[in-house]
Amino acid sequence: MKKFIAEFLGTFWLVLGGCGSAVLAAAFPEVGIGLLGVSLAFGLTVLTIAYSLGHVSGAHLNPAVSVGLLVGGRFSGKELIPYIIAQLIGGITAAGVLYVIATGNGSAVGSFAANGYGELSPGGYGLTAAFVTEVVMTFFFLIIILGATDERAPSGFAGIAIGLALTLIHLISIPVTNTSVNPARSISQAIFAGGDYLGQLWLFILAPIIGAIIAGIVYKSVLKKE
Repeated sequence: MKKFIAEFLGTFWLVLGGCGSAVLAAAFPEVGIGLLGVSLAFGLTVLTIAYSLGHVSGAHLNPAVSVGLLVGGRFSGKELIPYIIAQLIGGITAAGVLYVIATGNGSAVGSFAANGYGELSPGGYGLTAAFVTEVVMTFFFLIIILGATDERAPSGFAGIAIGLALTLIHLISIPVTNTSVNPARSISQAIFAGGDYLGQLWLFILAPIIGAIIAGIVYKSVLKKE
């Protein structure tokens, strides 16, 4: 139970910190944090949870990460579904809290921090570009996670590498999809944004999982210690 509570809290913090920065602070008049600030916010959520709760649950905070770690031989299959449920509940709960805060000054929800392609992409990127982006970004995210947490890696630095990796991923891909690489994060925002964001949600569930599976296979078969 401690593991699942840690995953709930960690995913809650990721969505509240990352998506909250995008919704509340990114475009704040004159002093908004912009894309760089949002990218850092997502990285900082993972960094802080990795060092505070990573020893409890591993700080997956992401169904794709849990799947990738399972395929890579680092995670027990019997815990996969409970982890994903905890992550989804944590993300949706955080989105609910963010909704209350964001509408506290009479503002409309709008697109929230939802992901999208085509007309819903921040830069107008199409389905193919969005799909490739999410698969590749999640692939490298899992490669970094698996490598940084390998027994051969320097001890104590995994959280830094993983947090910085998520920051870099956002710096690259916010213009394309608003950056998912995390189905729990995407589901939480689409629920409140509604409309076509829900119709496009399939991509932000499927593509990160595909990228994570490929990374798990590659690391286990090619990069893992013999």
